[in-house]
Amino acid sequence: MKNRTQVAWTFLAPMLILMAVVAGWPLLRSVWFSFTDTNINNIAEYSYVGFDNYFSDWGLFGPSILSTEFWDTDWGISIKNTFQFSLVSVLLETLLGLAVAMLLNQEFKGRAWVRTAVLVPWAIPTIVSAKMWGWILHDQFGLINQLLLDAGLISSKIAFTADPAYALWTVVGVDVWKTVPFMALLILAALQTLPKDCYEAARVDGIHPLRVFWKVTLPLIRYPLLVAVVFRLLDALRVFDLIFVLTSNSSSTISMSGFVRRDMIDNGNLGTGSAAATSLTVIIFVTAVLFMKAARVRFNEESN
Repeated sequence: MKNRTQVAWTFLAPMLILMAVVAGWPLLRSVWFSFTDTNINNIAEYSYVGFDNYFSDWGLFGPSILSTEFWDTDWGISIKNTFQFSLVSVLLETLLGLAVAMLLNQEFKGRAWVRTAVLVPWAIPTIVSAKMWGWILHDQFGLINQLLLDAGLISSKIAFTADPAYALWTVVGVDVWKTVPFMALLILAALQTLPKDCYEAARVDGIHPLRVFWKVTLPLIRYPLLVAVVFRLLDALRVFDLIFVLTSNSSSTISMSGFVRRDMIDNGNLGTGSAAATSLTVIIFVTAVLFMKAARVRFNEESN
């Protein structure tokens, strides 16, 4: 047993060292910068400011997080936008992904081709799909506006990616289009492992398919479904590229990652940008822990 442990550590050591160099060191350096007033134009010269980037009058959390004043700041707006985007998109992607997975799990002619075609949106790089949808939704020459005008559903063209009333939900729609195949693929993998005899018995007994879904299918795939939701939620909370390409630096759609990029690159404030990046990491970690604990409590209650 001791030899097996030593062999395991021997194989793991290169990977752990590589992760420490590639991920650990930049993370620690970012945390250190968050306690300084570092400017991107001269990283070598800085002063230690403690928690001022977080809790001073000009820091990220200067106003109380419980006050309306905080949610009117750029950082507060970015938090609100990120969670609105994440919760709505993940919910829609889970529901639609489940529906698509259930459909693809059925036996029908050409099922292999359909499964391949469904994965196309997910296979397209995010930047490419964002630019593609940016053109389709353009308020001057976009296809969607022209179709809506021809159908008489709108009287004038809509700036889907520029109007604050539509921009965030437009990004959600594009993200749902792209990521539903990912959710469907994970859920389909779980459905493929389910025992067939349960469904044969239900069919013989004449049980309604909806009842079979709620009482058999959903309970059996709940853990893989939870894993898929957690993966997607963590990915959505750090969204940047899709929002940035579609809506640029618009304050109505800026995400937490977008705020980090704007503060670091555009404004050159490496100190406050690093504080925002560190806060983003903590927020994602806490959200994942709370979600997993809530799901575990719910599953335990159902089991009892």
